Amino acid sequence: MSVKGVLSRTLLVVGVACATTVPAATPGEADAQEPRPVLSLRAPSTVVHLERFEGRVSLDLGVLTVAGDEPFEIRLSRQSYADPIVATWLRGDDRVTLSGLDLANFGGLPGFYRVVVRRPDGTVVARSRLPFCPSGGVRMRADAPAHSPYPRWSGCPWNPYTLGSVAGIQAGWGVGDDEFGLGFGVPTVRLAEGRYTATMWVTRPYRQLFGLRLADVRATVRVRVADGEDCIECEPVPIGGDASALPQPSATEPGRGTVIPDAAPMPDLRSLPAFEIGINRRRATGREYLTFAANVWNAGESPLVVDGFRRDREAVMDAYQYFFDSAGNQVGYAPTGTMGWDARDGHRHWHFKDFARYRLLDSTKRSVVRSRKEAFCLANTDAVDYTVPGANWNPEGTDLHTACGDAGSLTVREVLDSGSGDTYFQFLPGQSFNITSLPNGVYYIEITANPARRLHESNLANNVSYRRLRLRGTPGHRAVRPAQVGIVEEDFGSDGGLRTE
Repeated sequence: MSVKGVLSRTLLVVGVACATTVPAATPGEADAQEPRPVLSLRAPSTVVHLERFEGRVSLDLGVLTVAGDEPFEIRLSRQSYADPIVATWLRGDDRVTLSGLDLANFGGLPGFYRVVVRRPDGTVVARSRLPFCPSGGVRMRADAPAHSPYPRWSGCPWNPYTLGSVAGIQAGWGVGDDEFGLGFGVPTVRLAEGRYTATMWVTRPYRQLFGLRLADVRATVRVRVADGEDCIECEPVPIGGDASALPQPSATEPGRGTVIPDAAPMPDLRSLPAFEIGINRRRATGREYLTFAANVWNAGESPLVVDGFRRDREAVMDAYQYFFDSAGNQVGYAPTGTMGWDARDGHRHWHFKDFARYRLLDSTKRSVVRSRKEAFCLANTDAVDYTVPGANWNPEGTDLHTACGDAGSLTVREVLDSGSGDTYFQFLPGQSFNITSLPNGVYYIEITANPARRLHESNLANNVSYRRLRLRGTPGHRAVRPAQVGIVEEDFGSDGGLRTE
């Protein structure tokens, strides 16, 4: 199984994976079940859209390779530059030398995968063998450890003078095929615009080495190829029901126990008073909307960490909240509803339901209008108070691209770090308040964090904030005057990280 001649025509398949930096876990007790395969392949539940430039396409199929009940670890080494590279598989306390491999470099196991692309009539239009670098990855199961000890970027080093490397997949984690670490450009193939089927599997020699069944390590992906400028407008839509429907809470956990620690630090969600308050008039309809910005932040000693795990071929993920001790070690988790794919313009990512609720109240604080905004993609957009105990001064996930995923994502992680908040700017109909028929007078904007109390936190008594305001003027020309909060002078010279998703 020579690597020579393979790398020059390798199709590099880009997978779906995101970085995680949470320390090691203490998982819940597993239900009795059959052992999982050492490795398995998982394909996205979508039609994969590939962009074609100058007639050539990179096959970014989004297939993930998932480790079973134990970590999958490979070490490559050589005694000197005159000696061949030797591959060793570490399985528990056993070390298995993988013989018969002609390893020219440290760029992974050569010829590990085979990919075949077919037209709808079954005609083969492209085929290739791909190497495998088990490096990095993302958690794929609720009970999987919180972090991976294996190198993310350097598991398969490209330097020709490398003497040894360690690469692996944590138990229950999946590695996307973009993490080969081969150190050269992505090869492409020539394909016409149209629809195809791509099948990817682990080749027979490696199935025999690792005791894999073909059924576990074979994945098929539906592919659509379009020119780059056209493909920008075609967003993939998940398979399974109305892609824009809001997620509903999940009543059961998929096959694992729940562990809620008694004394572990918890997040503490609080809401800031509404700000950036104004009126948006729709000339075509004559309607008036009260717009505002809302921020929910974490004042607790622990981050809020919510992972979503996708149901098979559905646009729904089961969501779990994770708990950590004072040293940052994971000590438990619990189901906390669901995430759903939102395919609307300006969104196109995964939303977590019931993070916050917005209502407009009258002068007696009775509800008169409720915003339909309930689902959120959490991100650390604002530094609210970095003096609270446990505040993270360098939070990750400060923009939507780090946490919210795309239509092909099989798992996502959303984090609200201690000291940071997440701001949304409500000006879209349905999110803002329709005040067209409301009389002038005094009102309150109520912002409630964790309204359904599905998230576990240290204090539920500080989740609500109110901002008093007065409506005045004549219909079609009304104005709003918010009451000042203390001595705060609002300055909106910049967007301050506000967003509308």
